[in-house]
Amino acid sequence: MTQWTSAVGAAQLARLLSTQQARPAGPGTRKPPAYRALADGIRVLVLEGRVPVAARLPAERELAVALAVSRTTVAAAYEALRAEGFLESRRGAGSWTAVPAGNPLPARGLEPLPPETLGSMIDLGTAALPAPEPWLTRSVQGALGELGPYAHTHGDYPAGLPALRQKLADRYTAQGIPTMPEQIMVTTGAMGAMDAICHLFAGRGERIAVESPSYANILQLMREAGARLVPVAMAEGLRGWDLPRWRQVLRDAAPRIAYVVADFHNPTGALADEEQRRGLVDAARSAGTVLVVDETMTELILDEDTEMPRPVCAFDPAGSTVLTVGSASKAFWAGMRIGWVRAAPDVIRSLVSARAYADLGTPVLEQLAINWLMSTGGWDEAVAIRRAQARENRDALVTAVRRELPGWEFDVPHGGLTLWVRTGGLSGSRLAEVGERVGVRVPSGPRFGVDGAFEGYVRLPFTVGGRLADEAAQRLAAAARLVETGASTGTDAPRTFVA
Repeated sequence: MTQWTSAVGAAQLARLLSTQQARPAGPGTRKPPAYRALADGIRVLVLEGRVPVAARLPAERELAVALAVSRTTVAAAYEALRAEGFLESRRGAGSWTAVPAGNPLPARGLEPLPPETLGSMIDLGTAALPAPEPWLTRSVQGALGELGPYAHTHGDYPAGLPALRQKLADRYTAQGIPTMPEQIMVTTGAMGAMDAICHLFAGRGERIAVESPSYANILQLMREAGARLVPVAMAEGLRGWDLPRWRQVLRDAAPRIAYVVADFHNPTGALADEEQRRGLVDAARSAGTVLVVDETMTELILDEDTEMPRPVCAFDPAGSTVLTVGSASKAFWAGMRIGWVRAAPDVIRSLVSARAYADLGTPVLEQLAINWLMSTGGWDEAVAIRRAQARENRDALVTAVRRELPGWEFDVPHGGLTLWVRTGGLSGSRLAEVGERVGVRVPSGPRFGVDGAFEGYVRLPFTVGGRLADEAAQRLAAAARLVETGASTGTDAPRTFVA
C-alpha cells in the first residue's frame, strides 16, 4: 500500500479507542506503557476493520490533544506500529494504516463445497438454501409451457425478456417507485449484474468505496477488475452505515462507484434506516459517485415485526445516482441464475451494449420460470417458505452457538442469511483451517474485508438447522479448542489475532 484512500480524524479515533473493552490483566501482569497501550488499541481497530486499511491517521499533535496525552506518547505509538507493519508513513503525506507484509491472509471469494464432500463436511461456507419445492418444479413446468414462441427466435435477449422486464418494473412501481421496462436489464445473477456495472463504470485503477466488511465474492470480482477498494467501516452492531464516515470518504477519495447492501447486509445482517439511505444518496450525488445498491437479501425478512424502510432507489427515482441490483438467488434458489439491474434508461442502454462482449444474454427458460412465479403468486409463496426455513435455521444456530461457544459474540439480525461472529480473540483464519479438519467449513473474517481486516471474525450462514446446527456448533467448539491449545498446525502460527 503506497498511499492513503480515506482519513480518520483525531476526535473520531479517540472515540473509537474509548469504546474498546479493556482486557483483564493476569496475576502479576504489569500495566503496559501508555504508548504501548495506544499502539495496541490502534492495531486492534485495524484488525477488526473499525479503522480501514489505508486510512490516514491524524497528525501526532492533533491526536495527542484529542487523547489528552503527550505528543511523545503518540510518536512512540506510531513508531511501534511502523515497526510492526501496521503503519506506513511518507514525508509530506502523513501516516496511514496497513497490515504486515509477508503473511497474506485469506481474502479471496467463496466457492461452493464439492457435492462429493457433503456427507462428511458441514458446509457453513455458502449462504444458500435448497430450492423451495414444489415451486421450483412448478415454475420450470410453467416455463416449458410458455417456451414455444421463444423457441422460434434466435433466443438472444441482451436486455432480458420483455415480459420479465415488465414484471420487474411493475414490482418497483407497486412499491411507489415508478419504473418503466426500459429501466430494467435482466442479468445472469447478481454477480453478472455487478460484473457489467464494474466494467462500465470502474476501469482498472478506479476507486470503489465498499462497506467494511462486505460480500466476499463481490470484493473479489472488483479486485480482479483492477479496482482500488476503499473500505468504509460499518456502524457498531446492526445499526447500518456510519454516515459521517461515508460522507468523508465520498468527499476525500472521490470513488467512481460505491457498493452497499442496505437490507440485511452480508455478512453483518445490518439494516440501514431511511435517514441513512436518504443521506447516502445525497452524499453520493454531491460527490458524483454512482451508488450501487445490492438488494439480494431484501425479501428475507425473518421477524414479522420488522419495519422495512423504503428501497434506496426511492430517494433517486430517476436512477441517475442509484443503480439497484436484484436477484432470485437468495430469495428463491441459488441455482436459478436470474438477476437484474434497475437504473436510468440511458445507463441500461449502455450496459446492454457492453454486454455484447460478455455473455450476450440470460437463459430464456430461467427467465420464463421467474416470470411465471411472479405472474401467478408462486413467488410470494416460495419466498414465504424460504423465510420460514431461514428463520428456523437462524434460531437453531443461535441457540447452538451460544451453548457451545459462550465466549463468542454476535447480534441476531432480523433478516438475511448470515450471522457475523466475533470469535473471542481467536484467529478466524486458524478456525477456518482447523474447522475443515474436524468436519465443518466456515469462512474467516478476512474474506469479507480489505487487506487483512476482521481476523477475529467468522461468518455463519443460516443453512443448517435442528440437530445439524447442534453438530456444526460442536465441531466449531472442537476447532476452537484446538486453536486455543496450539494443536491446529504443527508450527508456531499465532492462535489469536492480537498479541
